[in-house]
Amino acid sequence: MTLHPKVIDLTLDRVHRLLAALDHPETKLPPVIHVAGTNGKGSTVAMIRAGLAAAGQVTHVYTSPHLARFHERIRLAGELIDEAELARVLDECLEANGPDPITYFEITTVAALLAFTRTPADWTLLEVGLGGRLDATNVVERPALTVITPVDLDHQRFLGDTLEVFAFEKAGILKRGIPCVVGPQHEAALDVIERQAAKIGAPLMAYGQHWHVAEERGRLVYQDEVGLRDLPAPVLPGRHQFMNAGMALAALRHLRCPDGALEAAVTKTEWPARMQRLRHGPLVEVA
Repeated sequence: MTLHPKVIDLTLDRVHRLLAALDHPETKLPPVIHVAGTNGKGSTVAMIRAGLAAAGQVTHVYTSPHLARFHERIRLAGELIDEAELARVLDECLEANGPDPITYFEITTVAALLAFTRTPADWTLLEVGLGGRLDATNVVERPALTVITPVDLDHQRFLGDTLEVFAFEKAGILKRGIPCVVGPQHEAALDVIERQAAKIGAPLMAYGQHWHVAEERGRLVYQDEVGLRDLPAPVLPGRHQFMNAGMALAALRHLRCPDGALEAAVTKTEWPARMQRLRHGPLVEVA
């Protein structure tokens, strides 16, 4: 926290400098799925992770913020990073960075990428921290897939004050020739995302056009050009999780995951503190 006078200072210059000093770990990652957006990023990442695990695929995961311990941000091959490995990669990044300024999120993101190169895995799931275009995670030139969850106004102090500006920042993760799953969007945001995709040649798989999801009689019905799937309701509570599940299912279908992976994405997901019902512990005891 003492390495930069600001907590947030959006630019990629410092990240690229440190990555170069570490021999570019961002080029040595397992295939990357990069997720940006305002609402539902974490839940969508968690569902994709559950689906890939059910398909026998091992994943690295980088998410933020953490709930109780920093280690929650970094999963190595499905398991939270341990104290010794976290200390090693942080020390290595501090040494490589030297006295140069760098923000807390930037150096910890680089540490996560460095850790991911040291443990075998099939996939890397990267959740954007803030925005997208200038976020520290936006350093992988050729991800396997990108996802843009619903865009709304957030972090206006850093990103601007209109939906169009926010959508432009989120669309900064789009890459030429790389497909992008697009969740439900306000019309103004979708217009910006579609323009940016057309400009750089990024194919979109957009909700309402290429895939659909709905709740029917307490179950989840997902449909795309491949066909229709009737699945259990998401285990994560809240009707909004049906849309988050739809984005995860669209991603998993694109990756050609088996049917069992699709069901696991909605039934095996763990994502604490998102409308989670507390069943034991001191808070329950005093209620």
